[in-house]
Amino acid sequence: MRKFFILLILLTFAVPVHAATIYKWVDEEGVVNFTDNYNNVPSFYRDRAEVRDYLTEGVAPAYTLDAPPLKRAEAKTDIDGRDQTWWREKVRPWKEQLNQATENYENARKEYMEQADNLAQWRYGSLTQYQMFSSRLDASNTEMAKYRVQIAEANEMLRKLFKEAEESKANPAWLE
Repeated sequence: MRKFFILLILLTFAVPVHAATIYKWVDEEGVVNFTDNYNNVPSFYRDRAEVRDYLTEGVAPAYTLDAPPLKRAEAKTDIDGRDQTWWREKVRPWKEQLNQATENYENARKEYMEQADNLAQWRYGSLTQYQMFSSRLDASNTEMAKYRVQIAEANEMLRKLFKEAEESKANPAWLE
């Protein structure tokens, strides 16, 4: 029995070694992909895929290549070396601010219109109620002005980012 375990241990470490080729490519969404089969690399990315050779133990290759090895390539970047992910992350918070400020402005505008209707109804009523609705109208107007400033700021920053992207020769689709 002891000889059997020794033989089992020796066979465990007597594993053949061979090389494996891994193909790496980055798709248009910035996702890094890996495969060990050249045929699994989409034809659009084959000229940009990176070839990596590794030594592996115990696994025989399960395929043969139908095409020549690939050239090494990097993900697309602008002239400053920034890629699609960098640009999208730079634009995202300003787009979110623009959307949020626009939504808040529309809600404040609705409230303002309601307050204006209430003020018109109480024009000939009690002075106290008229003053109360008038002050609410002023507060709604101030709130709308605050959101207009946020919208203008977000639009200005997005304009600057689009101009910077244009100067850096970045793909305009990266900013959408």
